Order: sequence, then C-alpha cells, then structure tokens
Amino acid sequence: MSSLQDLVKDQLKAEIPELNVGDTVKVSVRIKEGDRQRTQMFEGTIISRRGGGISESFTVRRISYGVGVERVFPVHSPNVEKVEIVRRGRVRRSRLYYLRGRVGKAAKVKEQLR
Repeated sequence: MSSLQDLVKDQLKAEIPELNVGDTVKVSVRIKEGDRQRTQMFEGTIISRRGGGISESFTVRRISYGVGVERVFPVHSPNVEKVEIVRRGRVRRSRLYYLRGRVGKAAKVKEQLR
C-alpha cells in the first residue's frame, strides 16, 4: 500500500489555487494535435467539485454560441497547465446543477465581496 501512495505522491501538483464552486475561472489546457502541442483557454463557472487526492476533479460550465458546454478537469492532470481565478462567486450550495436550466442573466452567480 505504501508503494502506491509513493507513486501517487509524485504525481500530485505542489501548488493548486483555492477553487470553490461558483468561481469563474480560466483553465489553460494543453491540447495535442498530431505531433504539435498548443494551449487552449476554457473560461466558465465551476459548478461542482468531486473526489480527493489524485482523483480530485472540478466541472466548468460556459455558454458557447447559445449552447451550454461543460468540461470536467482533473486537478492534478499534467494537461491542465494553470487555473486562473477571474472572480469569486457567492453561492450556498456545493453543486450548481440548477444553472443548466437557466439562460442569460438568470444563469449568473453573484460576486463575492471581499
């Protein structure tokens, strides 16, 4: 069991930002196309977090050309270069799945005042 923990410990990222549900984030994702690599940004609202340790992940939702798009990002994945927090959201739930049924201003999350 300890050898498995040692293997996982090497793959954990040292610095991960404090991500909360409701935050608007920019995720830099490394995309491989043939033999070339490029970085693509995905900006949206975090609607859920799940798991812990190496299997921890978060779901980001955005509206693209009138269609809702959701992507699940593993926190410790080497393909996720960085996660930049654009604004903090003030929510009272741990999962924001109700945003899936909303459009326009109704789908906005209030900003947290600090």
